Amino acid sequence: MNTQNQVFSYIEPEENSGYLLWQVTMQWQLSMNRALGKMELTLTQFSLMAGLYWLSKKQQTVTQQQLADYANTDKMMTSKVLAVLEKKQIIERIKDPGDSRAKQLRITDKGTQALREAYHIVEQVDNVFFKNVVKDKAAFDDLLMRLIK
Repeated sequence: MNTQNQVFSYIEPEENSGYLLWQVTMQWQLSMNRALGKMELTLTQFSLMAGLYWLSKKQQTVTQQQLADYANTDKMMTSKVLAVLEKKQIIERIKDPGDSRAKQLRITDKGTQALREAYHIVEQVDNVFFKNVVKDKAAFDDLLMRLIK
């Protein structure tokens, strides 16, 4: 093969960490979305619900912007997903009395129950998906945390 015409510095895509991460992520997301779809939830909806739950335990009020920052999600996409969750009566969005542009978020009782049920599904999917790395979980999680930082 003429190396001048070669686009990549490797022979097979599996030699690239980014490609491998993308493949794993896509497979995991697909598994999660299929399983959560039985509850008419998406992984993104679940993730924002979970984020709201965790933030609400740490602070009295949570705004859309704080949730988007916490979840590392786009502000506009977060707003659209929260609108869907609001229609499903899973969350409430309330005008912030201190800032007319901001909205405070609250998970409803129905939302807490849905989150509890969804978590059981997520846990089952994770157990199956990560079964081949469970003996290396501490090292695997450490590597993921390093990538996040």
